Amino acid sequence: MTDIFEEIVRLRRDGTPAALATIIATRGSTPGRETMRLLVRADGTFLGTVGGGCLEAEVYETAKSVLRDEKARTLHFRLTEFESPENGLLCGGEVTVFIEALSTPTLLVFGGGHISRILAHVAHLAGFRVEIAEDRDDFATNERFPEAARLHVGSMRELAESLPLGPTTYVVVVTRGHKGDGEVLTGLATRATSSAEFDHPRYLGMIGSKVKRVVLFKKLVQDHAVPEAWLAAVRSPVGLQIGARSHEEIAIAIVAEMIQVRRNPSEEAERP
Repeated sequence: MTDIFEEIVRLRRDGTPAALATIIATRGSTPGRETMRLLVRADGTFLGTVGGGCLEAEVYETAKSVLRDEKARTLHFRLTEFESPENGLLCGGEVTVFIEALSTPTLLVFGGGHISRILAHVAHLAGFRVEIAEDRDDFATNERFPEAARLHVGSMRELAESLPLGPTTYVVVVTRGHKGDGEVLTGLATRATSSAEFDHPRYLGMIGSKVKRVVLFKKLVQDHAVPEAWLAAVRSPVGLQIGARSHEEIAIAIVAEMIQVRRNPSEEAERP
């Protein structure tokens, strides 16, 4: 069996989000003991146990919520028939489980131009794991992007349709033109309607003016049947509206908005 700590190291290295549930206290007779752990991966698979049964099922579902919002939770269970008559729990003990996110958020940037270089640097400083997707070999190099964990080269649409996404993935579309931006959005939209729960980015933004948004989105709806409702969730112009002009200011505005989304999920849920 894979060691749970070795798996945590592998997941963090690959940028794959996960949540770790640990029994931190027990009292009386319980199926699980202190320090037993359950690791829940972004694809829904898991490793380890906190005792099994309905207790573990609730821990598993809560871990998926922790994966989405990165907010730790503590669950307390009374394993008695009185507390949970529908489950027939007769152990008579108590269990406390702490669930934490082990995620390092990933910024996936489509485009390897000037803004992307600065954006990668600023995002790296802010604690994001950076990946770059480009269709030009000479624009996706370690020299241009020394902070990047991975560099992807290929068709923009194919990359958008195939690269891993998840609840801790932040996507910024900043290719060299409208055509490339449209290819990326079309690819992302194509997978959105058929993807699993954990195959959607936490954040999706596209650089450009309000005029560009209107013109490009209209074209995507007409030519590629991209759903208008899906396009409405794309943040464009991307970044906090602070009057940014230079490449450096734009990059800072984008990362600031990403941090806002990451640290204030409740406010995002209320966003129209």
